[in-house]
Amino acid sequence: MDNSVKNILQYIFWTAVAVVLVWFCVKAIDWKEFLAALRMCRWEYVAMSFVVGCVFIVVRGLRWHMLIQPIDPTITKTLVINAYGIGFVANLVLPKLGEAIKIGYIVKDSGKRADGKRHLTVDAAIGTYLAEKAVDALVLTICIAVFLAGSWSIMKDNLQFSGGVMKWTLLAIVILAVAFILLSRKLQGRGGIWEKSWNFICGIGKGLKTIGKLEKPWLFLLYTASIWGSFWLTSALIVWALNDIEPFTILTSADAFGLMITGTISSLIPVPGGFGAYHGAVATVMQALYGIPMGSGMIYATLNHEAQILSQAVTGLWCYIHQTFFRK
Repeated sequence: MDNSVKNILQYIFWTAVAVVLVWFCVKAIDWKEFLAALRMCRWEYVAMSFVVGCVFIVVRGLRWHMLIQPIDPTITKTLVINAYGIGFVANLVLPKLGEAIKIGYIVKDSGKRADGKRHLTVDAAIGTYLAEKAVDALVLTICIAVFLAGSWSIMKDNLQFSGGVMKWTLLAIVILAVAFILLSRKLQGRGGIWEKSWNFICGIGKGLKTIGKLEKPWLFLLYTASIWGSFWLTSALIVWALNDIEPFTILTSADAFGLMITGTISSLIPVPGGFGAYHGAVATVMQALYGIPMGSGMIYATLNHEAQILSQAVTGLWCYIHQTFFRK
């Protein structure tokens, strides 16, 4: 099958999945409760979440620039930030399209060597991007481990797990993870999921080595901490916006950490803009862990998701205008 046809079919499929997920989420909403919560929530916190989302895109661009700069010193921070913003907007329409657009913008403006070839090739640009993603995957894994350790009592009570079951469950997860890594290494030559998994695992190692070779690795780590701190802050701000409204009064800043992780994991489902997948995942976790009804959880999920979608759209539009007109 031609790749273009395959991509179109995949897009149609995941768009259909998004529509179904949104329909199920909308069915769970009590619209009177939903509208009442919108009137009572503290919109200044929602606005702050929007601003943090805009800053987040800038910081991501600055971090990626650190990996690109040693390869091509002619590429500016502004270009990389603009490419990141434009890529986010593209992903709202077609998942994974943004990655190709980001790399395309960077390579297109790369400086040329004496032989006429560009300093930054497509392969090199993809390598820097994958290194960045590998670092984020490692941070996400650490966050999940911290969340599971910190939420032990909540999960034990609300999910009705005994302490023994929890311990054996966590041990089983660790054993399965180690087994999967070993199998990926042994079976990588067979292609398919094993080869992709092993390449991804190796990518994490290469990403960490790349950081060590930077002139200012501490700055890269600071950017990374800021990015994940902004993830948490956007979730926490929406929690604070709803903290005076039942049933959200029980939520704390620590709970926002778990909701951040849930939202990040839901982004692995390649539906356009994360619509439906994010809302359903977050509302389900809120119901399972905190006893917040699915319909109420949709209030939090909608405010958080739409604030970030708006920040990506506004920032990306400005990046496109700046890149297309002002930089010329």
